[in-house]
Amino acid sequence: MGSQLALKSRIASTGSLEKIFNAQEMIAASHIAQARQVAMNAKPYTDAIFDAVQTLVSHSHISHPIAEKKEDNPRVAVLALTSDRGMAGAYTSSIIHETEDLLDRLDKQGKQPELFVYGRRGVTYYKYRKRNLARTWEGDTEKPGVEVADAISSALLDAYMKPADEGGVSELYIVYTEFINMVVQKVRVLRMLPVEIIEAEVHTHTEVQDDASVANGVRPLYSFEPSLEEVLDAVLPKYVRSRIHECLMQAAASEVASRQNAMHTATDNARSLIDDLTRKLNASRQAAITQELTEIIGSADALNKEE
Repeated sequence: MGSQLALKSRIASTGSLEKIFNAQEMIAASHIAQARQVAMNAKPYTDAIFDAVQTLVSHSHISHPIAEKKEDNPRVAVLALTSDRGMAGAYTSSIIHETEDLLDRLDKQGKQPELFVYGRRGVTYYKYRKRNLARTWEGDTEKPGVEVADAISSALLDAYMKPADEGGVSELYIVYTEFINMVVQKVRVLRMLPVEIIEAEVHTHTEVQDDASVANGVRPLYSFEPSLEEVLDAVLPKYVRSRIHECLMQAAASEVASRQNAMHTATDNARSLIDDLTRKLNASRQAAITQELTEIIGSADALNKEE
């Protein structure tokens, strides 16, 4: 009887968890369409401004912080985009794992990383391990607004533009999860500043803009008004803000998708566990009934023999 009571208790508690998991899955399913659409809508603008900045850097002889920072400064900034809530499978743990790998690589290169964290789960993780955090942001990781993107970009840009003797950094990295589709989300490490030159992307962009120039091996010429420095000074904050905003949107869509997938798996596992426990309960009941019948038959046989 004690075994049956324990099985009934486990079935009831697992059933309650199954309802919670199913509710979380339905909530995530209701949010994923909007999160995915927002992430996809932010991408064309970010890609366009990134292509423009990369083309300027690759085709112009410029000396500007957007292309290089000549200071001998070992400090670099690393921004990790985690989540506020759990129940999203390995979403946050994957970000933290990749962030730790990046920090280790930077340490081995003789650099001094300063960590910026967005998301309550990441903040809690690093504070528990006594890790010094330069800045933290929490709230609405599933639906990050323009305000938080502006706050993060302003903080990082200020750190990047400061001189080395005032605590500035020489590079900016972002660790986030890119939304590929509902099943696949990949953790990415992006060096946002100085801008990295990716030859394949530059060639593709140039080919679209001017096929004849590429065929003849002639790079396009640019003129700037009022000056190159003023143009780049105006572009730099827009570039940083757009990149961070897109990463936030990609991370939000990935978080919701990870939560839906995790809750779907958890719901299926809870139902499988309930089925297994129910079979064990039925077997226990059958054994108890068989034992009672055996005792009754044995007692009846004993009474018959006495008579």
